[in-house]
Amino acid sequence: MDFSAQLLRDLTDADGTSGHEEAVSKVMARYLKGLAKIHYDRLGSIIAEKKGAASDPRILIDSHMDEVGFMVREITRNGFIKFLPLGGWWGHVALGQRMKIMTKKGIVPGLVGAKPPHMLKDEERKKVLDIADMFIDVGAIGKYDVGKKLGIKVGDPIVPDSNFTVMANDQVYMAKAFDNRAACAVMIDLIKKLQTIKHPNTVYGAGSVQEEVGLRGANTVAHEVNPDVAIIVDVGIALDIPGYDDRPEKLNAGPAILIYDAGMIPNTRLRELTIDIATKQKIPFHLSYMERGATDGGRIHITRSGVPSIVIGPPVRYIHSHNSLMSRKDYDSTLKLVLELVKRLDKKTVASLTAR
Repeated sequence: MDFSAQLLRDLTDADGTSGHEEAVSKVMARYLKGLAKIHYDRLGSIIAEKKGAASDPRILIDSHMDEVGFMVREITRNGFIKFLPLGGWWGHVALGQRMKIMTKKGIVPGLVGAKPPHMLKDEERKKVLDIADMFIDVGAIGKYDVGKKLGIKVGDPIVPDSNFTVMANDQVYMAKAFDNRAACAVMIDLIKKLQTIKHPNTVYGAGSVQEEVGLRGANTVAHEVNPDVAIIVDVGIALDIPGYDDRPEKLNAGPAILIYDAGMIPNTRLRELTIDIATKQKIPFHLSYMERGATDGGRIHITRSGVPSIVIGPPVRYIHSHNSLMSRKDYDSTLKLVLELVKRLDKKTVASLTAR
């Protein structure tokens, strides 16, 4: 397993849902040690500063650390755990899956349960089961007190129980939290490569918090860095599955360059520059959009007087679930495109993005 694969393994195996990203931050700090100056904002986002040939322009490479997960909202008298979603979950994706409840005493394994299908009425079978009607079974029987015995408390975070796996096709990886630990890995890999590559700017690599619950860390990161340009690295939605034969969002199609999402219309000059670089460097890419959902760019691009921003990222199958699939080729292509873009972002080029 090479550096990038090990990096992806360590980041995705770390547990960090929104508001509880400390374990992920520690992994990132360990990999960034000695490569950049590290500091943190007061929400917990990590920011790595890598100086280049000039202090300006200031280039922000943003990646969010949090994964979709849950939080304990209630413990029933019989020891079953009712939970709140942290991020977007579709009910059928969560049902029947293994979970880890993160307590001060340690990890408590559990299983998402609901009313048995044999007991459902015909009209109930036709509906997507609401998360409010689910619970986590930690194996309690009778009057077993899960609070005293296991240390489970209201407010404890819950994460999917899933480990990084190299598929039989060894160019495809399976893991939880590729959204958005794949981007965290791209940022770290980029900072590592910039140790021996000249760049006409100062790069700030950020692992932001609480993206999945409202792009919250993006606010404080952007205020802290005050960037001249922002490259938001976030995964795209791969659609090379039955029913979407005509869509370009496919594994091995290269990184997605977003033309639109529900929170931001990317800077068009920066988009054209990115496309031009990808074309000339023969880096595969595709254009994509999200009519629903947004990225950290939704907050970053309207910071202070505005920040020219773009979203780039590898397509991933089955995001916002226990397991997702990503192609190593798309990861490498994303890293190469972001690196080539950073190398081009000198003062003159950055000024041209907003010139009138």
